[in-house]
Amino acid sequence: MNGNAESTVVQKKEEAKLRTDKARWMPSLKALMPPLAALILFVGIWEFGVRIFQIPHYILPTPWAIVNAAIENWSSLLNALSVTILESIIGFVLSVVGGVSAAILMASSKWVERSLYPYAVILQTIPVVAVAPIVVIWFGSGMNSIVIITFLIGFFPMLSNTLIGLNATDKDMINLMKLYKASRMQVMWKVRVPYALPYITAGLKISCTLAVIGAIVGEYVSGIGGGDGGIGYAITVSAARMETAYLFACGIAASLLGIVFFLLINAFSKWVLGSWHESEMENKD
Repeated sequence: MNGNAESTVVQKKEEAKLRTDKARWMPSLKALMPPLAALILFVGIWEFGVRIFQIPHYILPTPWAIVNAAIENWSSLLNALSVTILESIIGFVLSVVGGVSAAILMASSKWVERSLYPYAVILQTIPVVAVAPIVVIWFGSGMNSIVIITFLIGFFPMLSNTLIGLNATDKDMINLMKLYKASRMQVMWKVRVPYALPYITAGLKISCTLAVIGAIVGEYVSGIGGGDGGIGYAITVSAARMETAYLFACGIAASLLGIVFFLLINAFSKWVLGSWHESEMENKD
């Protein structure tokens, strides 16, 4: 009898666990269904539209032809993707370190902020495609120039968002720290930087996707040939050869890379802010 009772309890616990898991995943599945259905419909119209109207493959290939081109050139695509990932990560890390450091420096002194911030804005307003050739002249073609271009495109969002967060710190908290004789460095690291974390993570989300764009733009201008070229170089070569299907495959791979970067930073943001900041706590609900 005891054995039957225990097995019944275990069975009920498993059923309750299944119901909990189902209740947890169902909202996500319901949210995923509309965009997935729209994607399937779009791909279907694309595939049959190209076949029905007999559009030449070098103008608009079918989705199936793009998949085939990606499979046939898988080795080259993977190699190009790995190069772009490396360039994007290095440029992104440099833009984060540089942007946050510059923001802390400016927030520490209004004089420094008034002196340097206008030049940062001017730098941001210059199109990166106009700056890229200058970077190539100064640093040569290849990885160095691509990383610097990636850094430039991701630097300002990090600087701007971090500076806004540091300047938006609750004045009462700062006055309280000063009341306890805290130094300026202690106020910065124990109050202002933690208060600016939501703004910093917002800058990370912007810069991470821009890093991929910056790396590809850099590869257009100063890309490395041969087996060391990234996605931008592969796009340039495939466009010159009229390999439109592979061109689409490279573009989709670049887009997926940006999405993966964003999802990773979004997960990091939830990990950092999820336990105390309202923005990520609401997302959890």
